[in-house]
Amino acid sequence: MTFVVTTPSFSGPVELLLQLISSHDVDVLDVPLGPIVDAFVAVLRDEAVTIEVEDLSEFLLIASILLEMKSRSLLPGRDDTEPDEEFVGWEERDVLLARLLELRTYAALSDAFVSLLERAARAYPRLRGIDEGFVVVPPDLLAGVTTAILAGAYLRGIEEKPVPVLRLNHVTVDAVSVAETVVSLSQRLPSMGALSFRALTESLGSRIEIIVHFLALLELCKLGLVELGQGSTFGDVQISWIDEGSDLDIGRVDVYEG
Repeated sequence: MTFVVTTPSFSGPVELLLQLISSHDVDVLDVPLGPIVDAFVAVLRDEAVTIEVEDLSEFLLIASILLEMKSRSLLPGRDDTEPDEEFVGWEERDVLLARLLELRTYAALSDAFVSLLERAARAYPRLRGIDEGFVVVPPDLLAGVTTAILAGAYLRGIEEKPVPVLRLNHVTVDAVSVAETVVSLSQRLPSMGALSFRALTESLGSRIEIIVHFLALLELCKLGLVELGQGSTFGDVQISWIDEGSDLDIGRVDVYEG
């Protein structure tokens, strides 16, 4: 709600009057504050008009600022005051508005508590205890335990524990290297003719030896000494020696570890 004031030197909203006085467009000495307050009190007494709390507090703030500005203008030594001092009322206005917002927050919080209490009033807790005949009995943890069982458990607890044995029979140890197998195959394959990888490794006893032989064949193929072929998917790998007169350079063989 905007409160309109009428004075000999100004007619309009009270907020605009404050701005004009602050900007020196209207002299505060030319504005009688008594009629303004009387007119506002008359509006408050009018039952047909409803004024919100925010509007009332804002008018009181503006009226107090105008009263302070007029009091300062009537006191001696006005020429010695700084122009910025005229805006002190605006800082006080901000403080009052901050307090007003804080009070509104507390009011909203109180309304929330009232709503929670009203909800709690509609709840009826159970006043009776456990029904008769319903007895909670904890289990007997020592049921069936005899002195012989306790003695046996004690003896098992104090007996000497066996020393753990670390068994390494499942660990595979490389018995032959890829380089040694390359040399061995380069000596055997020229006289064996064309054969399959299955036939070459059928006499081997461990998986690691088969893997080492396969890696050795790949090295020989890379060196151009053997030719590898596979007629079908997942079929046997066929091995053929290419040049019987070639000399093997063992320094060109890659070393595999692991």
